[in-house]
Amino acid sequence: MAKRIGFVGIGTIGKPMALNIRKGGYELAVFDLDQSAVADLIAAGATGKGSPAAVAEASDIVITMVPDAPDVEKAALGAGGIIEGLAPGALYIDMSTVDPATTRKVGAAMAARHIRMVDAPVGRTVDNAYAGTLSIMVGGEAADVEEAMPVLKCMGTDITHCGPLGNGHAVKLVNNYISGGILALLSEGLTMGVKSGLELETILEVVGATFATSGIMTKMLPARAFHGDFSPGFKTTLSHKDIRLGLGLATAAGLDAPVGHGVYETLSRTIAAGYGDDDFTSMLRVNEAKAGVEVRLKGQGD
Repeated sequence: MAKRIGFVGIGTIGKPMALNIRKGGYELAVFDLDQSAVADLIAAGATGKGSPAAVAEASDIVITMVPDAPDVEKAALGAGGIIEGLAPGALYIDMSTVDPATTRKVGAAMAARHIRMVDAPVGRTVDNAYAGTLSIMVGGEAADVEEAMPVLKCMGTDITHCGPLGNGHAVKLVNNYISGGILALLSEGLTMGVKSGLELETILEVVGATFATSGIMTKMLPARAFHGDFSPGFKTTLSHKDIRLGLGLATAAGLDAPVGHGVYETLSRTIAAGYGDDDFTSMLRVNEAKAGVEVRLKGQGD
């Protein structure tokens, strides 16, 4: 079993993921463009490196967790990239959220160097990342997925092999497309209800007992947003990017996707309001400002 793991991209969720790999007993080499981001990893026993290639040279398996498709291509294939450091037969795992086409393009470049690739984007929140209870959607050859599994189990509890390379990212985009849509609709509906004179608790009780209920309404929003906490678990800018990528899949499927375009516009307005680096539940704040109300549980406020 591989013992030397590399991790490129120590962001909001990448940091706890990497910490959990270290807790799993693996040797860990890390890199981030912001060198200060790796301090906690180094304190936990990881080794900081100066480039993705240097991380790869010290690793049997390298993981990327970066914001967008261009970032993946740069980290994996660019100058000083992972492809320059990984030995033939090594394994590369991309856990970012990007489009399947980018994944397959990078996978083909890796395969030409006899490097194997798995895509394994994650679901759930930053709290789950710290707890090691992420949902992980995996694409790749069965043998490669099996090799990756011990490392993935350091970070997640629900791990699903979704098919060949790129399918993990396809499932993730479908999931985030749906969850973004649910949140956007709740942001409008709950604000509308409170503006109409309803207590939030009444809305939650009634809707929670019908088919209109959702985990976003009963778990995600009550955990933070209904208490006025919009600190980033999943940044608005990242949700905006995921809906954009999902709309690309919709176009490829021949769909007009009017709902998705509406969600994208709502996220655009949320970013324009200054909430790009806050949690994507900030869609609620945009509607609150428009209606002149706050959607809070009793006794709670900003």
